[in-house]
Amino acid sequence: MTFRRVVPAHLPDYELLDTGVFEKLERFGKYVLRRPEPQAVWDKAMPESEWQKRAHASFFRKGEKDAEAGSWQVKPGMPDRWMVSYKSDGLNLRMRLALTAFKHVGIFPEQAENWDYIAGCLSKIKTPSPRVLNLFAYTGGASLAACAAGADVTHVDSVKQVVSWSKENMEASGLKDIRWVVEDAFKFVQREVKRGKTYHGIILDPPAYGRGPDGEKWILEKQINDLIGMCARLLEKENAFFLINLYSMGFSPVITENMVKSHFPAQPFGSGELLLTDKAGRGLPTGTFLRFYR
Repeated sequence: MTFRRVVPAHLPDYELLDTGVFEKLERFGKYVLRRPEPQAVWDKAMPESEWQKRAHASFFRKGEKDAEAGSWQVKPGMPDRWMVSYKSDGLNLRMRLALTAFKHVGIFPEQAENWDYIAGCLSKIKTPSPRVLNLFAYTGGASLAACAAGADVTHVDSVKQVVSWSKENMEASGLKDIRWVVEDAFKFVQREVKRGKTYHGIILDPPAYGRGPDGEKWILEKQINDLIGMCARLLEKENAFFLINLYSMGFSPVITENMVKSHFPAQPFGSGELLLTDKAGRGLPTGTFLRFYR
């Protein structure tokens, strides 16, 4: 198992400034945001006055019953939308950010390391336009990375507005021809298995809970094992990669390893915990990952 300390070296538009008392203070481009963070149970390094001074926008939950929904308090001059850039060897991505009603802003900075991993895997595959499937793809950072690395990308998300956001990111990054699918990821994979489709790369980034466009329920602990099993049937036997991220606090890297081992026996992999490091040197856990190339 590999525990990774992630500092997005190719994402100068991002900094984790401080964490603590169930909050985090982050810089995205020119703007500093204050957001809830349930795992930051320690004390803050900066005084409250400094947080108030620095934050251009602060997110406050509606109540304890709903851990996600809430509203933003913004200072004058804070835009609703703005852009950030990500540049590394072979990748030159532009992504739009926005203040949403669920505290998210359109990018998960810790995933930058996975974007480089995806591009690196695709550089090894000699097949022209290798096929990559991105499930629960959100605003498409991984889709952009795969497309920029020469892949034929299928991007699946159940929220139409989020897919439209992903299209904006594709166009802003000077990319084209990503296949957009607004559908329940589980149903889509079921059909792909029946069709006999295969992919050279599969990326999974599922939430703990979710709804499909027709009201389908997604419950991580009930469905993720079956989904990984179907992905094992879709993944090419060689010259292929698999990547899964999990953000549920109830899922340790060991749980993910056990599931993957049952469907990809004898397959070496790397797994562990993704972290972001604040200015005080403290690692903030942001989820678990498992990935391999074969």
